[in-house]
Amino acid sequence: MGYRPELLATCGTLDELKALAEAGCDAFLLGEETYGMRLPGEFAPEDIAEAVAYARPRGIKIYVCVNNLMDNTKLPDLPDYLRRMGEIGVDGIEFGDPSVLMHARKLLPGLPLHWNAEMTSTNHGTANYWGRRGATRVVLARELNMDEVTNMMPELEVEAQVQVHGMTNIYHSKRSLVHSYMANQGRPVEDGNVGLSRGLYLIEAERRDERFPIYEDSNGTHIMSSGDICILEDLHLLMEAGVQSFKIEGILKSPAYNVAAARAYRKAIDAFVADPQGYAFDEAWLDEIRDLQDPDRELSFGFFYKEQVY
Repeated sequence: MGYRPELLATCGTLDELKALAEAGCDAFLLGEETYGMRLPGEFAPEDIAEAVAYARPRGIKIYVCVNNLMDNTKLPDLPDYLRRMGEIGVDGIEFGDPSVLMHARKLLPGLPLHWNAEMTSTNHGTANYWGRRGATRVVLARELNMDEVTNMMPELEVEAQVQVHGMTNIYHSKRSLVHSYMANQGRPVEDGNVGLSRGLYLIEAERRDERFPIYEDSNGTHIMSSGDICILEDLHLLMEAGVQSFKIEGILKSPAYNVAAARAYRKAIDAFVADPQGYAFDEAWLDEIRDLQDPDRELSFGFFYKEQVY
């Protein structure tokens, strides 16, 4: 079989997963706050089992996000959680902490393991280091530019995953900053995803037209980018380089928006796979995304065309 990259998405509910599958997604990243971070919705083990039951007959893969910062309180139950994922029959585990890697290699031999260390996955040497210890894929840092990604591909001994659409995390604190602020202001504080339910934003005094979404969960405070990555126009450059997996990040987006994004990237991927030499980007693929795009959020190339200064 020739080159056919995977279209991966996150989703908040099983209904959204089904809609995204109909739109052309090949794989999904699911999980829950205890072990995963920055997920659009909670998928308890029984929900993940239901997702696998739906996905498996359709040739769709289900990966479980276990990329949280692992403190000592999480470690005792981690082996049982991984065993449960193995019993369910998930297709892979996304991890950041070595403790997850060690347990997964012992308990789930042969299961694909995707290394996601956020901003530190910036070079092929580190990616291959984790590959030689059991990882099968690296989630490349969102701060890499196009040349850095494409030039890295021939040197990688593992698969590469690149985020191609949606918002990104720019700040994380384990502290509940929103709760603390509300309490100090004498304002009522809700339990759960405070920012997610209230639609809170951070606004800089110098750039008041930019809004940085904030939400808070049991893992702390997360501040997200003021714009959305959209590399659809130049997706062919990543496909020519052989990137194996493209991720649509669905957090803080409506199911309709995520479905529109999935349909657009599906069209581009299918057109390239069918005729790499004759491939041409069709501006109309972006129409549905633009129709649903928040007017306060810019579609941009993110860091793909920014020169890096080290």
